[in-house]
Amino acid sequence: MSDSETQIEEQAPERPERPRLDDAEIRGDLRESFERKKDYLDGFLSQKPEPLSGEEPGGALYEAVIDALKDIYDPEIPVNIYDLGLVYNVEISGGHTIVTMTLTTPHCPVAESMPGEIEMRVAAVPGVGSAEVNLVWDPPWDPQKMSDEAKLELGML
Repeated sequence: MSDSETQIEEQAPERPERPRLDDAEIRGDLRESFERKKDYLDGFLSQKPEPLSGEEPGGALYEAVIDALKDIYDPEIPVNIYDLGLVYNVEISGGHTIVTMTLTTPHCPVAESMPGEIEMRVAAVPGVGSAEVNLVWDPPWDPQKMSDEAKLELGML
């Protein structure tokens, strides 16, 4: 070798050793740090689910109110008001029920009588202390708000 080649070799930094799998097996502390702890879900899995109060969607009272709304039909269309998409929201708090809804048009012939009928029917559900209907016009109703069952009944599917 020439002098220049030996000088280059002497100046070149040493390559660090590459880690090997055997080294990780030897060092048990590294293996433990990468292993998943077996009890990470113990606290979560031991908790019991909170019972439904009945006032939230899926609860017995909520579903009873929805069933009462499904018994009310639009006089011009042979479909109930819930499947027509006229009911936007149902809130129940301490037995007080608020139904937010609209009508197909502001000039609907039942615009004056429909909210009163809904209040009476919802208030008659066991567990409901009082009922209130909020009639809104925004967002306006359109046929896209109807359920598939209503569209099928009206021959729109």
